[in-house]
Amino acid sequence: MKVLKIILIIILALIALPLIAALFVSKDYYIERSIVINKPRPEVFDYVARLKNQKDYSVWVQADPNMKQEFIGTDGTVGFVNTWNGNEEVGEGSQKITAIVPNERVDVTMHFIRPFEDFMDGSTITKDTVGGTKVTNIVKGVSAYPMNIMNPFLDDMIAPDIEKNLSNLKNVLEK
Repeated sequence: MKVLKIILIIILALIALPLIAALFVSKDYYIERSIVINKPRPEVFDYVARLKNQKDYSVWVQADPNMKQEFIGTDGTVGFVNTWNGNEEVGEGSQKITAIVPNERVDVTMHFIRPFEDFMDGSTITKDTVGGTKVTNIVKGVSAYPMNIMNPFLDDMIAPDIEKNLSNLKNVLEK
C-alpha cells in the first residue's frame, strides 16, 4: 500500500509540474527568419503575395501531394482564402490574406482545424537591400493555457521549416 501511495504521489507531481510551470510561461510567441533574394523587390513581392505560389516553395504544402485545396477570391488580394485538407502531417485549415501593403508586406491569418484547433498570424515582408530583396517571414500567436508550456520550444519546431521555405523561395525566384 505504501508503494502504491508513493507511485500515486509521483504521478500527481508529474502532472502538476508542467501545469504549474505553464503559469509562468508567456502565452505569446513570435518567430522570425529572413533571406536575401537576388531579384528586384516588386518581382519578389508579386510572387509571395499570391498564396497559390506556395505550392512551389512551402514545405507544408509539399508535404502532401494529394492534399485537397480550395481557393476563394482573387489571389494576391485582401480576403483571398486558401483552405486545405490533407494527411496527418499537414492537417486541415485555412489561410486568409488580411492586409497588403504593396511591395512591402502581406499579412495572413491561419486557422488550423486538424490535428488541433489553433490560430496563428503570419507576415511576409520585403525590403530593398544590398544584393536584392530581403524577405522576412514572421509567425506569431497566442497559446492558451496550458498549451503555452510548448512556446519555448516553438522556435526549434517551426523555424527550420520557415528557413527551408525561404531557401526554396530563393531557389525558385533566382532560377
